This record gives sequence, structure tokens and C-alpha cells, in this order.
Amino acid sequence: MIRIVIAEDQRMLLGALGSLLDLEDDMEVVGKARNGEEALSLVRQHHPDICMMDIEMPVKSGLDAAEELKNDLCKIIVLTTFARTGYFERARKAGVSGYLLKDSSSEDLANSIRAVINGNRIYAPELVDMAYDHDNPLTDREKQVIKLIADGESTKEIASQLNLTNGTVRNYVSVILDKLEVTNRIEAISKVKEKDWLH
Repeated sequence: MIRIVIAEDQRMLLGALGSLLDLEDDMEVVGKARNGEEALSLVRQHHPDICMMDIEMPVKSGLDAAEELKNDLCKIIVLTTFARTGYFERARKAGVSGYLLKDSSSEDLANSIRAVINGNRIYAPELVDMAYDHDNPLTDREKQVIKLIADGESTKEIASQLNLTNGTVRNYVSVILDKLEVTNRIEAISKVKEKDWLH
């Protein structure tokens, strides 16, 4: 029997997922969590084979919880609405065994769980394509600059924090806008957040 903990902050979806998986002859849902913190606690309490979790949850996100469970015996499957390369990259670094989108059929979901139990990694095909198409073009220094811009820092404040001149910061901003193919700082912040490139 494959023992599963599900973490999902939408109550209706949590109930539906639990019911669907309990219908499978070889699966049993042993715990349901509403956030990443509860998921960690249930995994430590029940020692399931699989913890299936959403990403954007209150208290602690699914990715934060996955990173904490990285060396645990429990395998992690991310089930999310978000096909974002940044999330996918972070999930892969956390060692998740699966990254699936919520529009998967219940049959696909059950088969993916069995495949993961058999030692396979299962990633939604569109994510694999995106990951190879859209790598973050920014250098580490450019990431530092855009992160400070996103934090609301002015050119002068960024220069002071990074020990650069105002002119050098302006040059970095110009290069960042060019690389991201946007026209201003607001669009740049929006793009790096959408692709989760600030991590």
C-alpha cells in the first residue's frame, strides 16, 4: 500500500484529491495538510511514502517544505497550477520526484505516483520544455541589483549597499533591461518575479 500525505490550502481540492486517491486499490491517504508547516508535521508523524503538495500555501510554501524534507525517505510530488521555470528549478534542486500540473487527469496522477514509487522522476512535459527554453540570463551581480530594485531601493542606495558608483549601477540597470527585453524597472521586476528568478 502506498501511503500518502497531501498538502493543499484549498479545502475543496484537498478533499477531492484525498477521495480520488483513496479510490485506488494500492493507495491510502494518511494525512491532509492545509500548509507546508502541517505537511512537515504529518510527514514526521506518519512516515508516508509520498508527500504530494501544492506550492503556494500559507505559513510555509510547498517548496520551503520540500527543501526541509530533502533528505527524508518520503518522496515529494509537487502538484501545482503554476508552470513557472523558477519554481520548477527550485523544486528540482530540492530533489522532488515529481512536478505535475493540476490539470492532469486523476488517472495520470495515480500512474505518476506509482512511477515515482518505482524510482522514476515525473515532470510535466511543458515544464521541461520551458526550463530549457528560458534560463535566467542575469549574472549574480545583476540578480543582486534587480533584487534591490524589487525591494524599492534607489540607484544611490543600491550603489551604497554594493559599493559601486551611481553610474555603474545605472549601467547594470541598462544591461538588465536589455537582457530581459523590457523597457523599465517595473516591467523588469514583474518579469523576474513571474519567472521566479530572484532566488
